[in-house]
Amino acid sequence: MQGKAELTPAGIQSRAELRRRRFGVLLACLGLYASLLLWLCFLLAGNGFEAARVGLVICLAVAAPWTVLGAVNAGLGFWLLRAPGEMLRRAAPFALAGSAGRLRTRSAVLMTIRNEDSARAFARLRAVAASLDAQPDAAAFDFFILSDSDDPAIAAAERLEFAHWLSCAREPGRIHYRRRTENAGFKAGNIADFCARWGAGYEFMIPLDADSLMDGATIVKLVRIGEAWPRLGLIQTLVVGAPSRSAFARIFQFGMRAGMRAYTVGATWWAGDCAPFWGHNALVRVAPFARHCQLPPLKGGAAILSHDQIEAALLRRAGYETRMLPLESGSYEDNPPTLVDFVRREARWRRGNMQYVELLRLPGLAPMSRFHLLWAIGMYLRAPALAAALLLAALMVSHGGADSVSVPAAAGFVSIFLFLNLLPKLAGYLDTALTPGAVARQGGRLRFAASVGVESLASLVIGAATGFDVAVRMIAAPLLGRVEWGAQARDAHGVTVAAALRLFAPQLAFGGLLFGLTAAGSWRLALWTLPLTAAYALAPLFAVASASPRVGRLFVTARLCASAEESAPPTVLRALSPPEEAAPAGALAPYLRR
Repeated sequence: MQGKAELTPAGIQSRAELRRRRFGVLLACLGLYASLLLWLCFLLAGNGFEAARVGLVICLAVAAPWTVLGAVNAGLGFWLLRAPGEMLRRAAPFALAGSAGRLRTRSAVLMTIRNEDSARAFARLRAVAASLDAQPDAAAFDFFILSDSDDPAIAAAERLEFAHWLSCAREPGRIHYRRRTENAGFKAGNIADFCARWGAGYEFMIPLDADSLMDGATIVKLVRIGEAWPRLGLIQTLVVGAPSRSAFARIFQFGMRAGMRAYTVGATWWAGDCAPFWGHNALVRVAPFARHCQLPPLKGGAAILSHDQIEAALLRRAGYETRMLPLESGSYEDNPPTLVDFVRREARWRRGNMQYVELLRLPGLAPMSRFHLLWAIGMYLRAPALAAALLLAALMVSHGGADSVSVPAAAGFVSIFLFLNLLPKLAGYLDTALTPGAVARQGGRLRFAASVGVESLASLVIGAATGFDVAVRMIAAPLLGRVEWGAQARDAHGVTVAAALRLFAPQLAFGGLLFGLTAAGSWRLALWTLPLTAAYALAPLFAVASASPRVGRLFVTARLCASAEESAPPTVLRALSPPEEAAPAGALAPYLRR
């Protein structure tokens, strides 16, 4: 029998076992990382290490950690996914707990919104509520719409949607609406206000974004697990993309879902009691969150934008475990419908993640929490490093550097590096292919193979377009001004050629520059690297085509990049029908909270 000191705070796992796992992953990553750097040094050592060659090695040193850990996590995750009945016991043993009796606690389901399409947002929370109402423990849940909208027309629409919901509800006392007149602290401030006003009445909260969905069975399961482990402060679910009419969203989430499956299982296996938080679609224990997760101010009084990772770190510092449930089970979100919207979202996330540099010095954080913060920063340092590496390589070739480098050897290095980058997705695709019935749920073998091919090619363009935009913003951040953190486009819509060229002309020019420099030194290399350079140049065309309603209809009809939920939609997704006409709010004003 192990003593408490030998176990994680909730008593779920052995600390020594988690240390061994983390040390093993560290060794594997260091070995692969060193191998890549030594291989590149060997390739470039022909004429000595002049400035461009040294710069290329430095760029790889900055960019490779994300690739290396992704590959290691994918390998671990695939091994665990192919161990029938063992994945949860090994990676997430906390999930095996939970009583079958009535829930003993009360929980609040929160949707935070700001200047969103009110009908769309309310329809999603109503779908979640309807799914929970089908559960035996439905009475243990209340629902809160927490608005920070400052547009008077949108605020009025929210009140009408709320009034309509109340007019249809069997228990209107469980449904609440509150609008703040100021967006103090952004989303984190919105949730902090909930905790201060109503948090004492609830053991758990389930925060949702305006595009989130969770089914009732999943939420009840999370609460049962939380009740079983009193020192479990947070359970983050694996969120997958909901079915979409947008070709871009379908392509992106098809690959993202495959990549996240193996990657997340592998990461969960060694992260253990110190998992990350994505800010939504999670179970959070209210009391320790309210007590310990007040966000520290940044220099100059700026508010923290990407609050979720810091909140997880503060919960863990307070002695509560934060855990990831690495299962695809009733937790959904909508992804950006166009490449334009995706790039803009990445710009907001980059700004938020780079604030973590200042927060790395917070006292008392667990080593794994600091790692998660550092990793979130590194994700955005990777983009300028890769762009700089490509430019340096092209400059070297244009000045005769190709003469001292074996083209087959260089091709082998680049191929292996690309393979390691794609390994999380490849592991997910292989797991799907080996799981009985999984391919059939995604349209059958031919459609699945076609979808993998389409996504693999499109991912080169998405990665190039997004990475270059991030690189430019990282370099020119002081000149670009403030990035707005407001409402996002959620539904499919077209993108004009003019809009695509405005945003992606730099990518087009960069791709042309890379090809021209490489061709000046070696046409053979220029043709061989064409897929990489073309990925930048094709960004405007891809942005327009993937946003086209006609292309979207083609993808839906042909079931390209389909999700499993399209063949058998769960109840919570079927409930999303066009909202009925809103009822007047006058008679229901007592329920409206400010």
